[in-house]
Amino acid sequence: GLRQARPEDGRLGRSVLRQKKGTLRSVPFFGQIRTKKEKEKDSAAALFAKRASFFLLLSSWSSLLFSLSGCLMSILLTTLFVYALGLLLTAVGSRLAGRCTTWCCALLGLPMWVVGGTVAPFCLALPQLMLAFLAAGMSVTALAVGTALAGAVTNLGLALAACLLNRRRYATADRDEFCRKCLLLLAACGVLAVFVRDGELSYTGTGLLMLLFVLFILMSIAFQHNFTYGETIEAVSTSDAVPSSRLATKEYGYTAHTMAFPVMSVRNSLKNLAGVIGGLALLAGGAMALVYSATTLANLTGTIQALWAASLISFGFCLPLLAEALEHPLGSVWKRFTVRCRYYPPDSLPIQLLNSAILNLTLALPISSLMYRHKLPVGAQFRSYEVPVCTAMALVLLLPPLCKHKLKRWQGGVCMALYFAYLAAALFVPRAGA
Repeated sequence: GLRQARPEDGRLGRSVLRQKKGTLRSVPFFGQIRTKKEKEKDSAAALFAKRASFFLLLSSWSSLLFSLSGCLMSILLTTLFVYALGLLLTAVGSRLAGRCTTWCCALLGLPMWVVGGTVAPFCLALPQLMLAFLAAGMSVTALAVGTALAGAVTNLGLALAACLLNRRRYATADRDEFCRKCLLLLAACGVLAVFVRDGELSYTGTGLLMLLFVLFILMSIAFQHNFTYGETIEAVSTSDAVPSSRLATKEYGYTAHTMAFPVMSVRNSLKNLAGVIGGLALLAGGAMALVYSATTLANLTGTIQALWAASLISFGFCLPLLAEALEHPLGSVWKRFTVRCRYYPPDSLPIQLLNSAILNLTLALPISSLMYRHKLPVGAQFRSYEVPVCTAMALVLLLPPLCKHKLKRWQGGVCMALYFAYLAAALFVPRAGA
């Protein structure tokens, strides 16, 4: 090309010679004259603009991430608050409903041995029953099944184990009744192991569990009747200082240190009836709060719902029973409330914990299946962890009273070790299908 200076406008004319049809023609092209310093200055400005835009984009993304993290943190704190509130409502509601229901049954003329065989174990398992009922009705089957199975494992591996290990207060139970309840728990675990192999609880398995529930009620009523009208029971205890295997009924009976009934009046009747309704309302509200908090935590953390049923929910339900097994070592308002609302003898706590575990399997699961209106899905998490661990705990609790006529402290230690092993497996090695 040929360069031609044009000083009047500071532009440089460039003529490019092109050949067209054998002739040469000149095509002018005009460009800006820039020095080397101006080029360096322009490149530095462009680099500064790129860096400024990058840092501006980075700051906008960081502010967005901080706002999102703050939002997630607020949601997490709100969910934990709802969870704690749900636990408080279920604990208060179940105790209040159980105490007032017991009094209303006495007002209706039911003998205490009937109340001890039906109302007391049912009220103790009421939180798990209510949560399983609501969760299955909302088709959150993982929470329903997990609450029932994990609740049974936690009651045996934590509360009953602490009761057996407690040195300040020896665990005492009727040997025949303790062995019968362990065998019934083993039968329920066997039904689950056989009838959920395809991942669903069949209708036959549901029917067999309900049959075991009816058998449980009959056994409990028969035991309370024989015990009430007898003088002594054959006791097994963790204490080596018990001189005889016969224990007086007045020290172990259902009405021993249980409750003092108020005066039979219209005012007291209406007050206790309101206590039953209010307790059930508190229990339903607390169970609904636990369902929502568990599903929210599962969605926030990307984990399975069975994880929260095995950890937070079952442990939260077990806390009042654990405090009672340890005789409320810290002392609190809850201790005064539980003593006032007690509806079973303190010495019968081991049997009541076994009753609660049996009801979780034989009543909570059939209720969940009926509310779900289909075959109840039972994931690999429950088939691999909860059912085998519950079976192992039942065997550990059964063998010493059956063979040695004695309760041993090491039974509590083995059950607690099995519980913590189960909890670690559920937390760190969760199975699919839950």
